[in-house]
Amino acid sequence: MPKVVDHAERRAQIAEALLAVIGREGLAGVSLRRVAAEAGVTAGMVQHYFASKDEMVSFAMQSAGARYEARIRASVEALGPDATPAATLRTVLTNYIPRSDDELHDGRISLEFQSHAGGRADLSRSLGTDEAPLLGWFTMLVAQACGIPDTDAAPRALGLFATAEGLGLKVISAALSPADALTALDVQLELNGIR
Repeated sequence: MPKVVDHAERRAQIAEALLAVIGREGLAGVSLRRVAAEAGVTAGMVQHYFASKDEMVSFAMQSAGARYEARIRASVEALGPDATPAATLRTVLTNYIPRSDDELHDGRISLEFQSHAGGRADLSRSLGTDEAPLLGWFTMLVAQACGIPDTDAAPRALGLFATAEGLGLKVISAALSPADALTALDVQLELNGIR
């Protein structure tokens, strides 16, 4: 009897292998052969699920985004139903500052994808489109926390998001300690009237 293969599971297995290769070697290290070896499958099997390196990278970007989303959702749910807008905003923003080995690994992958998207207009647009709902949510939280209209909250929300991402980058690439990064984020939140 032929073996039944769960195609979604196999595709996810290959995506995890791809993320492992990117986390270790960057996008420059990605090849069908390397990803296949990491996943424990043949290069032909990788090609069966992904026709090109671009298709693999696109799927891996979506997978990495889903991991961030799941982490953020879990941390917000842990706050409970009575969380203030300020607490929710801080909790979400701290997810962009790596504090564990797994988060550092995901941060490196995110940095690789952002760098890759910087050279591709289609990916840059896609990244901007994907971030728009998140920035809209941040704007709402800032408006509620500060008691200001959305129009005034939007630039603050964008600045805080960029600050959190920038601090995360410094943790990844310049040996900034997560504790110092979190302190700097808290200072920026307070300067924006969010306590």
